Order: sequence, then structure tokens, then C-alpha cells
Amino acid sequence: MKPYLRGMKFLITGAAGFIGYHLSEKLLDRGDQVIGLDNINDYYDPSLKEERLRNLGVSSADLPWHQLTPSSKNKGFSFFRSNLEDKAELDALFAREKFDVVVNLAAQAGVRYSLENPKAYIDANIVGFLNILEACRNHPVKHLVYASSSSVYGSNTLMPFSTGHNVDHPVSLYAATKKSNELMAHTYSHLFQIPTTGLRFFTVYGPWGRPDMALFLFTKAITEGKPIKVFNFGEMRRDFTYIDDIVEGIIRVADRPAKGSTSWDSSSPSPDTSYAPYKVYNIGNSSPVRLMDFIHAIEAALGKKATLDLLPLQPGDVPASHANVDDLVRDTGYKPDTPIEKGVQAFIDWYVKYYNPQEKKA
Repeated sequence: MKPYLRGMKFLITGAAGFIGYHLSEKLLDRGDQVIGLDNINDYYDPSLKEERLRNLGVSSADLPWHQLTPSSKNKGFSFFRSNLEDKAELDALFAREKFDVVVNLAAQAGVRYSLENPKAYIDANIVGFLNILEACRNHPVKHLVYASSSSVYGSNTLMPFSTGHNVDHPVSLYAATKKSNELMAHTYSHLFQIPTTGLRFFTVYGPWGRPDMALFLFTKAITEGKPIKVFNFGEMRRDFTYIDDIVEGIIRVADRPAKGSTSWDSSSPSPDTSYAPYKVYNIGNSSPVRLMDFIHAIEAALGKKATLDLLPLQPGDVPASHANVDDLVRDTGYKPDTPIEKGVQAFIDWYVKYYNPQEKKA
């Protein structure tokens, strides 16, 4: 296995987000240069995004748009506030900075919200991603890595989900935009030989996580003595994947630019590889957990029982997810493996310290 590259220049879009923040920290720790881009929108509480940026050494108070703000504590990090939809500013940033690797994590997230505000998904996830592709075309990079999602598996019930499976039946607009990103990336890999790799993340959780995700929602409700909403009457299974495992997987992949496959067969085409420099991987724990067991792990970490509000499956949701990560293991030598009990405890420790500092001291 090749050693990690050193001293690369990364653009991390969505750097104030959950995954982008942790990825930025890890890359800086190993000696890479990182420019983070984010618009710090209010899809969820911006103060959490601002606190992540402060940890990276950037004061979030009145951050200027379209100006590079250097970190006060890490010379390897700078922040650029912008929208991916702003093509002119994105092109100017690429022309000036000459990135080695781009990791596109910026997106409008959330399955259920896509039923309420579909245009936000087209703007950020389709138009924004097209602008990233065009910038990589006009200002060549060694590798474009981008976030896809386990949601692309949609109506598929054959498990574990494999990147070789058909994903033509999404059940939410969010999933459809992520599938579209994979198709768009392949087109640019084919036309312009841009190495692109899509990463289908499976239910990411951990410290500094998103407030709209189940672990955060459940923890908040239980600590406040409120009932938690348990969909599909608790009959859900999710391949919960700890944030450190996700970040390690991203870095392993980013350091190995996609290459065209000499064994790709056009008469029986595999959807996750190509003759072009294109690849798609799952990044998941490959060990699905019953939702009720997940809730029990939260209860154990908090030392408090949950009150359950059992509800039917919500539109856009799927009842189960399970990642096949064989090709990730084969190509990078890495397999996510953090047990749910350890990961949930780490999140609870952070949550209590962040939101209830006096209780933590007691």
C-alpha cells in the first residue's frame, strides 16, 4: 500500500459542516494545506458551524464573502465564504490557488427537507456541482473526490448494498441529486480525463454532528425528558458509521486518484468503474444496527431511558441500509470498524460538554 502523500493543497467545500470540519482537522494534522469553503447557511443552527470554524482558527463573526481569511492558529488553513452556485468566484479561487485535490462535501443535505424545498437541492447539488466540475476542467486538479450518499440505493432491497448494484430508483429528490452527481462526474472523467471518485456515505455520526440527524435529535429529546420520534415503528436498520472512519476513508481514497479500469466491459458495464478515470465507493461500517439497539446505546451512555413515539415510515426514507465495502478494503486496505457503543459514547461525551458544561463538571 502506498504511503500517504504529504504537503498537498486541498479545497474542502462544506468545511464548516460536520464531515468537512473533521476532514480539515485531520489533513492539517498530517501537514497538508487546506482551504475551506462554506456559505454557513441556516439549514441548521449556524452557531454550530461557526464554532467548528473557531476550532480551526477562523473567527466567524461577520466573515467577509469572497475573501480568503487565514487561520489565527494554523498557517495551513484559510477559509473562503461563498456559494458553489457563484461560478465566477469559484473559478477565480481555482485560478488563484491551483489546488491539488478537491473534496466536495458542500450540498443541501436531508431527505425529508427535499420534500419541502426541492429548489435548494437543484441549486446546491446540481448547479453547484456542475460549477465544481467546470472549475476542475478549466484549472486541472489531480483528483476530485465528492460526497454521494447511501440514499442512492433507493428502492433496492438486495443487501448488502454494493456499488455494482443498479441505483436507478431513488425515493427522494436528495438521492436523485446524488445519483446525478455520479453521472455528471463520469461525463467529465470521460470527456476531460478528470480523475473523479464518489463516496457513498452511510449514516455518519459522532461529535460535532448535524442537529437534524437521529443521534442528535434522540439525545436532545431524552436529555430534555421529551419523547423521541421512532419511525417505521422501530423496524429500521442502519449502517451507522463513525465520523473518524468516514474521514479516514476519504483520505485513503483522496490519496489514490481514480484510474480507468482495463477490465471494464462495455457489453456488461459495471456502474462503479469505467474505462475513464472514475470510481465509486461505499464508506460504511458494514454492520447494520437495529434502530432500537441504537436507542438503547444512547440510553446507556446517558444513563436515562427514552420515551418512544412510534410512527410509520416517512416519505423518502428506506427501512434498512447495509454497505458492502469490499472494494474499499481491496483498494485502500481500510475497513471502517468503530463499534456503535464506542461511537455513541464519544458523541454523548461531546454533547454533554458542549451543551451542559456545568453538568459535565459535576
